[in-house]
Amino acid sequence: MHKEHTQSPSHGHKKKNALRLVAWETTRNCNLNCKHCRASATMGPYQDELDTPAALHLLDQIAEVGKPIIILTGGEPLMRPDIFEIAAYGNSKGLRMVMAPNGTLITEQNARLMAETGIKRISISLDGATKAIHDNFRGVNGAFDGALNGIRQAKKAGVEFQINTTISKQNLDEIPKIFELAVELGAVAHHIFLLVPTGRGKYMIEQEINAEEYERTLNWFYDQRKNSPLQLKATCAPHYYRILRQRARADGEKVTFQTHGLDAVTRGCLGGIGFCFISHRGVVQPCGFLQMDSGNVTQTSFAEIWKNSEVFKTLRNYDLLTGKCGPCEYHKVCGGCRARAYEATGDMMAEEPLCIYQPQT
Repeated sequence: MHKEHTQSPSHGHKKKNALRLVAWETTRNCNLNCKHCRASATMGPYQDELDTPAALHLLDQIAEVGKPIIILTGGEPLMRPDIFEIAAYGNSKGLRMVMAPNGTLITEQNARLMAETGIKRISISLDGATKAIHDNFRGVNGAFDGALNGIRQAKKAGVEFQINTTISKQNLDEIPKIFELAVELGAVAHHIFLLVPTGRGKYMIEQEINAEEYERTLNWFYDQRKNSPLQLKATCAPHYYRILRQRARADGEKVTFQTHGLDAVTRGCLGGIGFCFISHRGVVQPCGFLQMDSGNVTQTSFAEIWKNSEVFKTLRNYDLLTGKCGPCEYHKVCGGCRARAYEATGDMMAEEPLCIYQPQT
């Protein structure tokens, strides 16, 4: 999907802290009511969302820093009337434009517009392999059928798609079935997300899988790599980057990773390092789940925030990690989930609370 080659800070020959990926919450408006929603998004309206001129100016600012992948997300990005103008403009600036709709609003017409305005890939979330489980998770009857219809329209228009799945106790046993469904539907990738209890997700904290389930799930995900036609990536699951290395070593394999595109496997937590999140009002954060205001693009240039934010500088200094993450031999490739640490302790540099690994050093 993407050709931008950048690597994690552990690969010294590449530019350190190169901007690889930006998730931009183009709107907080949404037609669904998902239980785990980071944004607690609803139908709105929301005040002070970036208007069209401000949105295009933001893309100018990002392009001055690098040529990252821009994830047009929300809320529901298709509820923004100028979304295709934004996509086309970003594409003209050399940015790699992708979109994260929920699928239910994708029509033949806007699927065609995705292709025409240079949307390289869309991600559709399936949190269950059946209507009952997915619709319950998404809070709207018909969400599953709507997502599948959206996938059909995207395929017809020639827009590639990936399946995203947020894992909780509610759907843990469904993951192999969702994986099979992703293959059957013709997805190019399956990305799994481990629940981070922020926004409405805080009310699902009892649904968060425990550290042992986490480890088992990531090992199962690793086992799918050899036989799967899909690109596989674990997000908000930095331990996977430790497991990749442990398992490859145990299997006597050379550790090789794809280091470009949305499926890039470089480092666990990229928040503030190769990735950032921009809210509907222009607030820049390390990620959507770590709500640490690092500056606002309506007041400070994006380049200034990316290069000089104190929050980002702290996250880039792995020596500041505390608890068992500090001495862990994998801290440069894993890093622990900083958002989960912050939610658990109030300290974004504290140890990852859902990790069973004991450092060997």
